[in-house]
This record gives sequence, C-alpha cells and structure tokens, in this order.
Amino acid sequence: MAAMSGMQVAVIAPTTLLARQHFQTFSERFAGWPLKVKHLSRFVTNKEASQTREEINNGECDVVIGTHALLAKTIDFKRLGMIVVDEEQRFGVKHKERLKELKADVHVLTLSATPIPRTLQMALTGIRDLSIIATPPVDRLAVRTYVVEFDPVTIREALLRERYRGGQSYFVAPRVADLPFLERYLREQVPEVKMITAHGQMTPTELEDAMSAFYDGQADVLLSTTIVESGLDIPRANTLIIHRADMFGLAQLYQLRGRVGRAKLRAYAYMTTPTEEKLTDGAAKRLKVLQSLDSLGAGFMLASHDLDMRGGGNLLGDEQSGHIREVGVELYQQMLEDAVKALRSGETLDTHEVADDWSPQIDVGAAVLIPEGYVEDLSTRLALYRRLADLATDGEREAFAAELIDRFGPLPEETKQLLEITAVKILCKRLGVAKVSAGPKGAVLAFRQDAPLDGGKLIAYVQKRPNVLKLRPDMKLVLGGTWVDAPARLVGVKSLLRDMSGLL
Repeated sequence: MAAMSGMQVAVIAPTTLLARQHFQTFSERFAGWPLKVKHLSRFVTNKEASQTREEINNGECDVVIGTHALLAKTIDFKRLGMIVVDEEQRFGVKHKERLKELKADVHVLTLSATPIPRTLQMALTGIRDLSIIATPPVDRLAVRTYVVEFDPVTIREALLRERYRGGQSYFVAPRVADLPFLERYLREQVPEVKMITAHGQMTPTELEDAMSAFYDGQADVLLSTTIVESGLDIPRANTLIIHRADMFGLAQLYQLRGRVGRAKLRAYAYMTTPTEEKLTDGAAKRLKVLQSLDSLGAGFMLASHDLDMRGGGNLLGDEQSGHIREVGVELYQQMLEDAVKALRSGETLDTHEVADDWSPQIDVGAAVLIPEGYVEDLSTRLALYRRLADLATDGEREAFAAELIDRFGPLPEETKQLLEITAVKILCKRLGVAKVSAGPKGAVLAFRQDAPLDGGKLIAYVQKRPNVLKLRPDMKLVLGGTWVDAPARLVGVKSLLRDMSGLL
C-alpha cells in the first residue's frame, strides 16, 4: 500500500543472508507489479550498490531491502513512507535512533519472535501498538526439543535419520574456532553425510555459494556459526544440533530453533552441553525455560520471561535491560501510562493529578501474593495484580474475591491476606494514612500532611481510649495490642481504621 501510494519502503534485516532471502521473496511476489525492488548489502557489487543508492536518493527505487547499509549517511531517501525492521532484537538502540532520524513522519513496523525487554516494555505500556501472531500455519507441528550431553551416538542417529527421510540438518557452533574440530568429527563419525561449512568470516562470494548449495539441497548438513540464526527459511531442513548450547542466550536459542520445523514434518532440536563441565545457574535456567516452551508461537511468553529475568531497561536512554529501581515498577508504569494517554489525547499532563494518585505503605509481616500453584499462567497473574491495584471500594474487593473463587477454587491463605491488605489500603487512602507498620506488640500509623482527618476530633478520639491509643509529638498514632501472627495484626489494624472512618 505504501509503495503503490508513491512512497518509498525500506526493509532492514540484520544479516546479509536474510536480506538476500527477503530480496528473492519480494522480487517473486512483486513480479508483474509496477514497483522497482532493489537490494543493498555486501552481497551486491560496488557498481550495483552505487546505482541503487542513486535510485533511492532520486526516488526511482520503490522498495529497498538491505542490512545496516541502509542507515549509512550517504543514503537520503527522497520520499520515505515506511520502514520495516525484521528481527528487531538484533539491532541496538543507536541503530533504532538512527531510523527515527531518517524522517519524522515515517510509519515503522518492527517484527520479532523474541523482542528485547525494552521493546516489550514499550509495547506493554502503550508507547507502541502491539500485534501478536499466536496462531501457527495449518498442519504445523511443534519442534521436539532435547537438552542432552554431547554424545556421538545420538548425533550420528539424528543426522542419519534426517538424511534417510530426505531432509537436511543444521549443526551450529558458538564460535568460528569450534568449526575445524566439528568438521573433523563429522568426517570421522558420520562419513555418510555431505557437509558444507558457513560462517561470517568468509568472503561474500564464498558465503553466498555455500548457502546457495545448501538451499539447493547439494549437502545434507550445514555446519555454521549463528549466522543462520536470523529468519532463514529452508523448509527441507528439519533437524538442528547446537554444540555447546550453554554458551548461547535465551533469545538466540529460540531463534535458532525457529530455523527448523518450517514445513509439515516433525522437526527435532538437540541442545548439547559439555560432558565434563558443570553448567552455570543462568545457562541451566535458560535451557530449562526453552525446553518447557516447546509449543508453537511461544516467543511472546519467552520474551515475557526475559523481561521478568532482566528488567525493562531505560526507555529514554540506551540501556536495553535493567530495573527501574528508584521509582518502583508499579508507580513507574502508572506514570508512563498517564503520560502516554495525555500525549495521545493532546492534553498536557497535570502533575497535581499524578501526585494525588498515591499508595499507602503497609507492613504487617504477612505473605501476600497469588501463588503460582493457584494461578499458573504468568500473564493472568500479572493482570490480576493490576486489577487488584485499581480496586477502590469494599464492594469491588468482594466481587473480585468471588470471581477468584469461581475461576480458580478456594482462596489460599496468602491470597486471603492479600485481599485483607487491599481492604486496609482502601481505608488508609480514605483517612490519609501514608504508612502502617504492625508488629507483635502493636502498630504505628503515619498520616499524610493533607490528611482529611480533623486534628481536634482525632485528639478527642485518642483521649477516649488512653489504654490502647497514644498520639506521638510527630503526629504518629500508636496502637497497642498483642498479636500472635500476621492475620491477627491485619484484623486489629483494620478494625481501628474502620472505627476511625466515623471521624470523617
């Protein structure tokens, strides 16, 4: 639509192989259309590259597909209307900022099976629109994933089984330095298979020849580095063996696994680990998560785990992961959402309104959570916490509790206490109590400066109950009591707050 409306479209991919594949697909799809599709990467000769740059600059080229080469200073699009970024997680923040500088009013579509935490955070808070494709094509089967120690017999069987059913295999190593050892190993242990080697240190011509030969089915096994990670589409290749899987990141492993299982056949992925060395905790956790997420379209769940493990990063700076420790995530999300809503509706953000939206601190030493065993799905749990934070009346809280019982069964003790804390929170907000700290021998309540309570009424109320209540010079209210456990403290604090509501 963008190209037919007379605008230029730039499609940017992280690797030369993927850019070449996209160029071939686009050329076939647009054959017979009045659109000029060009390719710009290190696979293109210097003469062709300079001609393509000229056509981009003077507006003759409608769709251009390339790598980072499209972000070069020598390129100045005449009428750029849309940018498509494929495998967005492979680009750094600086590259994305450069994309924004190209033109101010350009539509940007980013594609990724495993978005980085910062991008996912932007989507979840409404800075970007989010669209999830969670439905696989018809007849597509999930990839069987095995985490195994490096075993010559298993590997030989896997490669031969794929060869005898007429398919091809990938054998991926983390470093170029590992390739000579694996070449020798395959020649000695699996002499029946024909092998091709590919890595990023080869010249463009060598790499293109190697990939074309594998693409055309001239070899059974492609031995390579992670250069095959991004988006390659070879439906005949349905077995993947990863050497030293503990050296890869979570998104990398998921992307590599995505290279197989692209047809109707069952695909297999073997993540091999060293026999002598013990895995680090991080590596073991990554492999466990990957093995558990073997359903189709699990990339979004995986990215959520990544966001959970590494934090959302800095939306205004260039840190792609990390935590918003200073503000606290709930308040930060709320502030961000308010700012996004205000900008979208064209209003200015009222800082007084934001200041009014405060939350009391309650510390009674109780375990307050929705346990994993009660609500297993992570996204459902997060949505419930979010709704809980917005409850404003006792009626809403009771309806929420009834819904939980109806959907998930009887409430666990921790969830009951969480709902009690919510009731205390509602009362605190009504009375202007900023903080409640309760222990075995009593509780201390600290008021906000703008608390709606009348000072005279409060003093009179305290004087009526001299054995139980005491007002300190710093205007903190002390409640005496002997409470054995957290539920008893909650009951004590709640009854006092209920009683004090009559002073309003």
